[in-house]
Amino acid sequence: MSFAFCGLEDRNRRVIQRPFGENVREDRIWPRDLAVFAFILSLLAIQGVATAQVQTTRRILILNQTNDSYPAIPIINQGIQTALSILPYRLEFYSEYLDPGLFPDPAVQQEFRDFYIRKYRNRQPDVIITVGPAPLKFMQEAHQRAFPGVPIVFCLPTGDVSIAPALDSDFTGVESDFSAAQTLQIALKFQPGTEHVVVLGGVSDMDKRLQALLKQQIKGLTDHLEITYMTDVAVPELPERLKHLPRHTLVLLLTYGSDAAGNGYKSNEIGPLVAAAANAPVFTFYDVYLNHGEVGGYLSNLNEQGKVAGSMALRLLQGEKPQDIPQVKGVNTYMFDWRAMKRWSLKESEIPPDSIVLNRQPTAWESYKWYIIGGLSLMTVESALIIALIWQRARRRGTERELSLMYDRFLMAVEAGRSVGWDADLRKGRNRWFGDLQTIFGIRGDTHDGHLEDFRSHVHPEDLVAFETAVAEARDKRRSYAAEFRVVRKDGDFRWISARGRFYFTPNGEPERMLGMAADITERKLAEEALNSLSGRLIQAQEAERSRIAREIHDDYQQRLALLSIDLENLARYLERDSEGHDRLRELWDRVGELGSDLHSLSHRLHSATLDNLGLVAALGSLCTEFSDYHSIKVNFVEENVPRNIPSEVALCLFRITQEALQNVKKHSRADSAEVRVEGLKQKIHLSISDCGTGFNQGAALRRSGIGIWSMEERVRLVGGQFAVHSRPGEGTKIDVWLPIGS
Repeated sequence: MSFAFCGLEDRNRRVIQRPFGENVREDRIWPRDLAVFAFILSLLAIQGVATAQVQTTRRILILNQTNDSYPAIPIINQGIQTALSILPYRLEFYSEYLDPGLFPDPAVQQEFRDFYIRKYRNRQPDVIITVGPAPLKFMQEAHQRAFPGVPIVFCLPTGDVSIAPALDSDFTGVESDFSAAQTLQIALKFQPGTEHVVVLGGVSDMDKRLQALLKQQIKGLTDHLEITYMTDVAVPELPERLKHLPRHTLVLLLTYGSDAAGNGYKSNEIGPLVAAAANAPVFTFYDVYLNHGEVGGYLSNLNEQGKVAGSMALRLLQGEKPQDIPQVKGVNTYMFDWRAMKRWSLKESEIPPDSIVLNRQPTAWESYKWYIIGGLSLMTVESALIIALIWQRARRRGTERELSLMYDRFLMAVEAGRSVGWDADLRKGRNRWFGDLQTIFGIRGDTHDGHLEDFRSHVHPEDLVAFETAVAEARDKRRSYAAEFRVVRKDGDFRWISARGRFYFTPNGEPERMLGMAADITERKLAEEALNSLSGRLIQAQEAERSRIAREIHDDYQQRLALLSIDLENLARYLERDSEGHDRLRELWDRVGELGSDLHSLSHRLHSATLDNLGLVAALGSLCTEFSDYHSIKVNFVEENVPRNIPSEVALCLFRITQEALQNVKKHSRADSAEVRVEGLKQKIHLSISDCGTGFNQGAALRRSGIGIWSMEERVRLVGGQFAVHSRPGEGTKIDVWLPIGS
């Protein structure tokens, strides 16, 4: 028997394609037809190539243990063909059978083998798939001389075969994993009070091997059980024996290659007979025994084994080598018959997850639950709609009254808060203002209707570009609009306002409305300007005072200490004979020298003469060196492309920030090194001070920080720069400053 796809009806029939050009009429081709003729030839050539590609044929020979009357064979073959159905080739399937159970004579079996070798001598398959132990043994012995180079995929569905000789590199495949222990474990879980286990099986060599394997696998599970092997009984005698099994018994059904009377049986014959006669639940090991009244178990899934074997053949046809495809052992699945479980009152809750349950009959709720839910939902929705309509009508009247009251309250709040609101219709180019228009715009009344350009005309010319940029960005990015700018009143005066708004869009994404509010912040801006002016004056006064103190220390106290040091040195010469007085005087002289050095350092910190005389780079380098020597913290100073002519206020700002930052490194960071980097950029100068110390939480630290960070920020702001602090606990701290230095 054979299988044929893509129009192949007989395995001995060749599919012949009539080539293009046969029976073509030979006419004279005139020169003016050459172009047309060449075009037609190219189309025919392309079509021929495409046809050749589509019609590529691959032959698969399936050697089966038994014929199709045994249920396992069609199941496995169907799995093989399913896995191979995705190939873009024309497939020719050939199925052959050895049937050693029906024809056990070795001479007859050898005749079958010789016949198949001759049969396929001139029609070599691309892949051979063996199903069962006899075909595999045949291929082990004959494939090198009869089918050299043809890859072999074996499928052993019973799991009882131990292949004695090692398979060569042309073999790969899938072998069933006979799982007696798992099936017995789940059976005992279903029936925890089991006392007796009856094992049914035949007397063929394969049956005996499976029985021996079962004994080995369940050895540790049967210490408390009575095991009866009912394997020497003819099948016709089984029903009477199975009707009188003792209570608390379960049955394990193996294969019946041959019973005690010498008769062979198929799974679809023995399974229904045993399940119908036994007065105890029947568990088995192969899915072909299921669906006849058996409960099930951890079963060898023959269809999946066929798919695995087919997928291996697929990979071989796509060019892989057999030795590169690992063999698979065990394609098993928990499978149960729901009707058998109900018959024996077995609990569904004991079924393992991901199990396959056959013949499950849905309950009335499972069958009609969506109809019931739909009907109840419909009634519930209708009732809810009726109640909602009644409630909505009453609520609408109350809402209308509340909205009117809220609108009046809103207008009064806007007017009292010296604010205005607007509602802009972007499609018509009109807007409506309301609120304290007199204070902000110098317009009498509490409402004003006008064109959108009316509002832009009130924006201060210096703020117009920033205002329009903020509006465009909010519209394009679909986010809230926020800006602070000045507006010019009718009388020519100006007011500072803080405006916030939001765009509303049509379904196709076009802006159609903009609502917003603006509050008068003129007093706040004036206060900020006054505060900024005061801060600048304070810093200037501080620098002036530092400079005065530094000059006084340098010009007065250091000079006086220098004279005192000279006098002490002269006095020491007169006391050279008095060693004790001389040493004491020398000690005083050294202390006066140290005091002078400290005063010099203090004078330098208060006001750096190096900064005034030699510039920023020299002053910062000197500061880093002095800090390193004095505090034993290594400070690496790096400068790149720093211009010489830096404005004095910029240089002083950078110098003071470096001083303050290094003091913070000493006080808080616990670092043993730091880096000061200053670099010239285009029209800017960048300063960074970083350490690898403990770092800090910026949010918490900046809220409780003292005057240090505030002072640095204020200095940067006064010269029009930018200031940033970056720090995390355990990751150190970095301060970045960018100051403008002009072109």
